[in-house]
Amino acid sequence: MLAMNYRGPYRVRIDEKPMPKILHPEDAIVRVTRSCICGSDLHLYHGMVPDTRVGMTFGHEFCGIVEDVGAEVRTLKKGDHVLVPFNIACGKCHFCQQGLFGNCHESNAQATAVGGIFGYSHTAGGYDGGQAQFVRVPYADVGPMLIPDWMDPDDAVLLTDVVPTGYQAAEMGGIQRGDTVVVFGAGPVGLMAAKSAWLFGAARVIVIDQVEYRLEFARRFAQAEAYNFREMDDPVVFLKKTTESLGADVCIDAVGGDAAGNALQTLFGTKLKLEAGNAIALHWAINSVKKGGIVSIVGVYGPTGNMVPIGNVVNKGITIRANQASVKRLLPKLVDHIRAGRIDPKQLITHRVPLTDAADAYHIFSAKLDGCIKPVLLPHAA
Repeated sequence: MLAMNYRGPYRVRIDEKPMPKILHPEDAIVRVTRSCICGSDLHLYHGMVPDTRVGMTFGHEFCGIVEDVGAEVRTLKKGDHVLVPFNIACGKCHFCQQGLFGNCHESNAQATAVGGIFGYSHTAGGYDGGQAQFVRVPYADVGPMLIPDWMDPDDAVLLTDVVPTGYQAAEMGGIQRGDTVVVFGAGPVGLMAAKSAWLFGAARVIVIDQVEYRLEFARRFAQAEAYNFREMDDPVVFLKKTTESLGADVCIDAVGGDAAGNALQTLFGTKLKLEAGNAIALHWAINSVKKGGIVSIVGVYGPTGNMVPIGNVVNKGITIRANQASVKRLLPKLVDHIRAGRIDPKQLITHRVPLTDAADAYHIFSAKLDGCIKPVLLPHAA
């Protein structure tokens, strides 16, 4: 089969790789029909995530047709069209039983932190992902969801990560009616977080980024105020002034370790990799939120230390909430939102690219060319 093959930072190609096999009676094999490139895939692509090994296939956002199932799979059969959450979760462990499917204790040998994730380095279990023609799906009775007949597959594939991650970012913010919410990052997750903030009752939503076409997209898609931090002397001062000197009620970090905007953080976190990525967006979130406010973090950072102003967190009485999205827990309500027309995820998709052109798609997405917001790979496209 054809599959994306990681060859080192900024180097990917499409190669022939062996077909996946049923390795456990709870496995399924899925023929991929759509697979996205996620903003967090760019952290891998840029060499920001430890233990990302040459030869790995990325891709934690995909949907497809069930080709084969293991002997103990009961809920799926060959021919079912399913979306597959990015979390690999057993459904039975202590954390899955609490709905923390992103923290499954059985799917990842590094389970003191994150659970298993498709195509996301050996720190997340070392599983190959869905930027391929076929993929092995463990715990097939737990994660995959049948795509309703009425649902557009373009919406379905975005339910595997982007929509639930953005929604959970807003949920973790504890947004109350009338709140002012600031979202750092106008990538797909940040855009969905901004869109979701309205669903929780926000009265004002502000998006901060540095790329003009993404800011314009935020105004149109999320009906948010959108500002370029490159045009500010200090984003924190700007946000304090626009919130009557109090600060925002909720700040959401939807950027993570690939942030820009501070030379020292870029040097230590991005260039020298002496910390787990550039944490400037988290700095701004902590310093821009009001006293007693909430900072919600869904941006990806590595597992080592960061330069974070923890003293400001303590002295301001800030609550910090962060996690990988528990997709399975959120799917029922998100399906309802889509069916009711409250969110339309497929609007985020700007590029549809054959899998064979994945290297070009990564470059376009990474370099923010051609107005790219969200690229989708088509593994079986001619």
